[in-house]
Amino acid sequence: MMDQTYSEFASLKNKVIDDVMQCDLKDQSGLNDFQKLPSNDNIAIPRVGINRFRLPVIINNKYGETRSHDAEAAMYVSLNESKNGVSMSRLCSILQAESLESPIDVGTLKTIMARYREELRDETDKDLIEKAFLKLKFNYPVKQKSLKSENWGWQYYPVEIEAVETEERGFEYFLTMTYEYSSTCPCSLSMAKQYEKEYAEGKTTEGSGIGVPHSQRSKLTAKVKINPEEEFYVEDLVRLLKLAIPTETQSLVKRLDEQAFAILNGAHPMFVEHATKRVYKSFNANEHVILDWLVQLEHIESLHSHNAAAVIYKGVQGGLRADTIF
Repeated sequence: MMDQTYSEFASLKNKVIDDVMQCDLKDQSGLNDFQKLPSNDNIAIPRVGINRFRLPVIINNKYGETRSHDAEAAMYVSLNESKNGVSMSRLCSILQAESLESPIDVGTLKTIMARYREELRDETDKDLIEKAFLKLKFNYPVKQKSLKSENWGWQYYPVEIEAVETEERGFEYFLTMTYEYSSTCPCSLSMAKQYEKEYAEGKTTEGSGIGVPHSQRSKLTAKVKINPEEEFYVEDLVRLLKLAIPTETQSLVKRLDEQAFAILNGAHPMFVEHATKRVYKSFNANEHVILDWLVQLEHIESLHSHNAAAVIYKGVQGGLRADTIF
């Protein structure tokens, strides 16, 4: 069996060398077009293409403002078992051409997916490529008003826009965003208040009479599948998360704002379990727009040397699952 495996590898290596040296297919300039040679390996590849391709993209925000963002792209198509390779430069040129002409929105993404499936075929192909995929990663700034003062600052959200089109499921559109917030431990808050009460009643003389509960910076990453027929912006996702978890970290604060933040945290103590259930309710209340979702949460503990974490998802059949992350 082992000798047979080595023999197969040797045969594959020799075929690649023969194809390179004796390529009969030429492109329009007369150069060898190696990737269009047929393959006899009978091995399909679900996703092949390019990642870490960088380019500027234009996006319209919820308020009609247009901004340019430095994005990193990953783009793939499926390769069937009879094909040797894909034209990877064509993936890049299609994305550049479409993103140069139009802002990145559902319409532009649909156009890119359609072009990938059609134009990355060989001339002899009759059927469209089975699957196309595009992901754009960038930091998205949103104006954030301070809690009490008249100040404001830029809150930057790590964002991923993802488009997938398949023969079976059609066009699908996903938005992923990381949201940072503060979480105050309810157990620690309760014990701090118990201590303050006992100190005031003279039952203990330990400490200063002031108990401070532990709180920490926390974060969640939400991936949502958006109904492409509905308008939905990054600002809308921020709003839903802020409704669920109001203690978002702040970009610019004065003393008034810092005090307001302390009051806000006291009004919303939460374990990671509480934060998880809050997001569940917020997303499921907007099912007409958010068709599916997956959220990973992490509380970066200030008391413990480990973190508290949770994962939850909507549970659509054939949809997003926890194993998408782990």
